[in-house]
Amino acid sequence: MAKKKITLEEKMEEAIVTDVPYEVPGNWVCSKLGSLLKNMTTKKPDDRNEFFKYIDIDAIDNKNQRIAEPKVVNVKEAPSRASREVMEGDVLFSTVRPYLKNIAIVTNEYKDCIASTGFYICRSKGALINKYLYYLLCSEGSINYFTSMMKGDNSPSIRKEEFERLNVPLPPLKEQQRIVDRIESLFEKLDKAKELIEEAREGFEKRKSAILEKAFRGGVTEKWRKKRKINEMGKLTSLKEVADFKGGFAFKSNQFVDEGIQVIRMGNLYNGVLDLTRNPVYISRNIDSNLISKYSIKSGDILLTLTGTKYKRDYGYAVLIEEDKELLLNQRILSISPKRDICTSYLYYYLKSEFFRDIFFSQETGGVNQGNVSGKFVESVKINIVSLEEQKEIVRILDKLLEDESKIEQLTQLEDQIELIKKSILAKAFRGELGTNDSNEESALELLKEILSKE
Repeated sequence: MAKKKITLEEKMEEAIVTDVPYEVPGNWVCSKLGSLLKNMTTKKPDDRNEFFKYIDIDAIDNKNQRIAEPKVVNVKEAPSRASREVMEGDVLFSTVRPYLKNIAIVTNEYKDCIASTGFYICRSKGALINKYLYYLLCSEGSINYFTSMMKGDNSPSIRKEEFERLNVPLPPLKEQQRIVDRIESLFEKLDKAKELIEEAREGFEKRKSAILEKAFRGGVTEKWRKKRKINEMGKLTSLKEVADFKGGFAFKSNQFVDEGIQVIRMGNLYNGVLDLTRNPVYISRNIDSNLISKYSIKSGDILLTLTGTKYKRDYGYAVLIEEDKELLLNQRILSISPKRDICTSYLYYYLKSEFFRDIFFSQETGGVNQGNVSGKFVESVKINIVSLEEQKEIVRILDKLLEDESKIEQLTQLEDQIELIKKSILAKAFRGELGTNDSNEESALELLKEILSKE
C-alpha cells in the first residue's frame, strides 16, 4: 500500500514548535531540528583500497570541538560501525555521552572519511548555515537537552528521534551569518584573553613543579639536615605501605534523587579543585547504611580521579578533603587515607607534584579522549619517606614557597568566567539578543516553507 502523501500544511505543522519558553524576534520561527536536516546516508569502506580514514569518538578533540586525527584502518579490519557517509560542511554530533561535546564540522581535508554510527551526521536541507547549526549544538541549552534525554548506564546516549526533536530557533539566512560572524568575533577576543591567562599560569606551574621536585629529592631540606647532622635521605616506600586505599561505588544514574547525600563524581574534582556545585547528584539517605559507611569520605582523605579526558589530562590531580562533609565516593575515584607514619600534607604535596604525575601517566591506557590509570598501580608507586620531623619541615617550606599558588586558582577562576561568558553569548545568540537582527528581512517562515515544499 502506497504511503499517504503529506501536504505542505501538515509538514509545517509537524516542523514548527510553538511551545517555546523564550521569545525570539518576529521574523524568526522555531522548528524541530529533524525537519531541517537531510537523511543520513550509508557508506562502507571501498574494498578496492587497502586502508580508509575513520572518524570515531577518539578522533574528535572535544576541548576545541574539531576533528583532531581520523584513524587509518585496514579495510579488512573495518568495524561494523564504520558506515556513516560524511561530506564537507556536515556537522558531526556524538550521541554517546553528549555532555562530552564531541562535536565537529567536516572540513575539506576530511570529506572522504567514513564516520561511526555513534555520530548523528547533520546535513542541512538549505535552511541552516553549517556554522550556525554547529554553534547551536555547542550551546549549553542544546547540551542540557541532549543530556536530559540520555538512556543507559554504561554508555548513556540519545536516540535519533530525540535528537531530531531539538528546538531550533531559525532566523533568516542573512541573520544566521551575522550571528556566526558576531559569535566568532567575540570568541576571538575571549580566546586571546585566555591565552594570556594560560601563559601566566604556565609560569606559575613551572615554578611550582621545580620546587616540588626539589622537595622530594631532598633539596629544600638540605641545609636543615646538615644542621642536625642527618645523613639519611629517607627510603623509597610504596604508597600502599603509608596509606589506606579505597575505590568508589558504581552508583547508577537511576539512583540519583533531588536531595540527600551528595555523590562526588569526576566532574567535581576539576583540575585539583573540589567543586561540589558542578552538576551535583544525590543518593537517598534511605539506601543501605553499610553502603554509606563503606563509601563515605572524611577530612584528611586525598582523592584522585583515575579516568578522564586524555587529551586535556584533566584527571590525576590530587584533591584534599579539608573538612568533614557528608559525601559518597563514586566509581573511578580513589580515596587515599594517610597512616600515622606520614604527614597528610607531605603526601598531598607529593601527589600534586609533576614527579608523581609523570609516573601516574606512564601507565595510562585508553584512546585519545578516554584515559585510564589503574588504582592498583597507584598503590605501587614509590614515595621517599623521611622522618616525620623532616616531613613537617618540608611542608613548612613548601607552604611558604608556594604562597603564589592562590594566584593560580585566581587565574583558573578567570578562565571559568571566560567560559561562562561564552555560554552567555551563545544563549543570547539563539534568542536574537546580539543586536544583529534586521526586522525588515523576510520571515524565516517563508524559508521553512520553501525547503519543505521541495520534499
